Amino acid sequence: MVKDLDRAIDFYTKVLGLSLVKRWENNYAQVRAPGVVIGLHPSDETFANRDGLSIGFGVDDIDAAKKLLGENGVAYESHEGKSGRLLSFRDPDGTPLYFLQSRVGRW
Repeated sequence: MVKDLDRAIDFYTKVLGLSLVKRWENNYAQVRAPGVVIGLHPSDETFANRDGLSIGFGVDDIDAAKKLLGENGVAYESHEGKSGRLLSFRDPDGTPLYFLQSRVGRW
């Protein structure tokens, strides 16, 4: 669920580099990353962040992902963990997202 469909599409396509699959006017849109399609549903309601939801994107180069976020003014936090190097950030509606460069290989 997104508050502003245009803003959400711009974020996922222009900032994260996903492809717009199709948009059905202001009713629904789909964006694609390799191996996944995300549906964006507009909502007129004010809603709080959805507990327990986050979306992760596996990357080969965390430094390139950090540069991408920085160039687009997206605030992020950097973490090092057992699974690898992680950048956590939020989309325009506050949905938790992250980039992970895995220590154990590709996703």
